[in-house]
Amino acid sequence: MASSPIRIGIAGYGNLGRGAQSAIAQHPDMRLAGIFTRRDPAALPLAGDPGVPVWPLAEAEAHRDDIDVLILCGGSKDDLPVQGPQLARWFTTIDSYDTHARIPDYFEAVDAVARAHGNLSILAVGWDPGLFSINRLMGEAILPTGATYTFWGKGLSQGHSDAIRRVPGVAAGVQYTLPVPAAVEQVRAGGQPRLSTREKHTRECFVVLQPGADAREVEQAIVTMPDYFADYDTTVHFIDEETLRREHAGMPHGGFVIRSGQSGAGDRQVMEYSLKLASNPGFTSSVLVAYARAAWRMKAAGQTGARTVFDVPPGLLSPKSAADLRRELL
Repeated sequence: MASSPIRIGIAGYGNLGRGAQSAIAQHPDMRLAGIFTRRDPAALPLAGDPGVPVWPLAEAEAHRDDIDVLILCGGSKDDLPVQGPQLARWFTTIDSYDTHARIPDYFEAVDAVARAHGNLSILAVGWDPGLFSINRLMGEAILPTGATYTFWGKGLSQGHSDAIRRVPGVAAGVQYTLPVPAAVEQVRAGGQPRLSTREKHTRECFVVLQPGADAREVEQAIVTMPDYFADYDTTVHFIDEETLRREHAGMPHGGFVIRSGQSGAGDRQVMEYSLKLASNPGFTSSVLVAYARAAWRMKAAGQTGARTVFDVPPGLLSPKSAADLRRELL
């Protein structure tokens, strides 16, 4: 454990930010040092410890010496592409950027700034990308002859829900990802089918329209959105705000990574890692907080620049010493 608590900051106080606050409270070697918000700090409905300072996000640089690691809790579509490189100038950061196709570009942008200013940033941290990414890597490394399959859901996707809420004409909404059952059964049985994106999952959206919005235009904007919905069979349901609150307030999610392959002698082998989550932001924020500990240790060791979960030794996530880990978990 650190000689003094690691000072954690949170940038953004939505579902993920509130989850990070709760997760930090579970770790005796950390303390919440402050929250940054784009809202009026005086009006922020802060849960838990009322003594935690709340600062304007625009004044983040002024508090660079108050924070050891800053957890970025903005959305991947519009917030993090700007905030990630910007805040890497002043802080060691962690984020859950989850637009898979654009991670390489985002990595380069954050890496350039973090290196230039002597900071460390671990990005795309969560369960996917994140923990599922590690399991995909392990499956391919251990069974090089085979195929890897990732299935998500049924569950509410934070990033995709955020994306539909930013569509003009949308007042509120959520999106669920559903695996195609026949595809899952085939892979679990040891098959190695060639499945298109559309054959593995469907997407289902529940949307509350703004007054006067054109439902057809909103639906078309959603189902053709690149990186989010264009490659999937997507269904859009229009509902009222009361129905949204009553039937879609929870944030469950989950999924599994399956590697179907053969070991050297040709024996059929199937590796599977799964998650069943009652709260997507609650779990994602817990992953972010564990990686914040690793980021602090890596920065203290002199590392700078951007990293992903592939670059973080698992032992750095735990508050336990290397000797304790060998004795208790190995």
